Amino acid sequence: MHLTPEAALSWLVARAEALAQEDRRIAIGIAGGPGVGKSTLAAELVAALNAGAPSRGALVPMDGFHIKHARLEAMGQTDFKGAPHTFEAQAFVDFIGSLKKATAPVSGPCYSRKIEDTVENAFTVPAEARVLVVEGNYLLLDEAPWSGVRPLLDLSFFISVPRDIVAARLLKRHAAEGLFTEERNRAHIARNDLPNYDRVMLSSDRADVVITLDVRE
Repeated sequence: MHLTPEAALSWLVARAEALAQEDRRIAIGIAGGPGVGKSTLAAELVAALNAGAPSRGALVPMDGFHIKHARLEAMGQTDFKGAPHTFEAQAFVDFIGSLKKATAPVSGPCYSRKIEDTVENAFTVPAEARVLVVEGNYLLLDEAPWSGVRPLLDLSFFISVPRDIVAARLLKRHAAEGLFTEERNRAHIARNDLPNYDRVMLSSDRADVVITLDVRE
């Protein structure tokens, strides 16, 4: 379906509200390539869920499971940071599995672009959370260990945005923190980010619903 970002949020909220009525903790996955806006949409979905009932929804980002930067340097893989093999994928699968069963608060990691590294215990999923909003590029990949994510999702969405818009967004994102030169950023996007986008697009058919966002930038 083709929706504006605002319409997509309203539609997702309605679906999540319906699932939240079930007598168990459920997980909704929001997948898509880098730069498509899934992080923003996921955060807005959680905020909407919590507007009427605080702590009903909890955001669970995949990016906190990047392999630590120092280890990537030792592996010689910093040029490919963000690719599927530069994540602790099995740890992420195990984390989602444990969250679905948890009855106490659970803390998890996030990724900070300000330091280009992960931050431990950056968020906490409260015990009363009914809806886990899981977001990330690789939720629907069909290769192990990533393939372990899909069975844990009660409902999955794939967010799509045209490739040229993604490329422009990624350039702005990399430049925002001022950590690297424009030349480096353009090279990284061409070598790594856009190939990752293309790879993720191939997993869209594993989603329950594919949403193409109507954006003009």
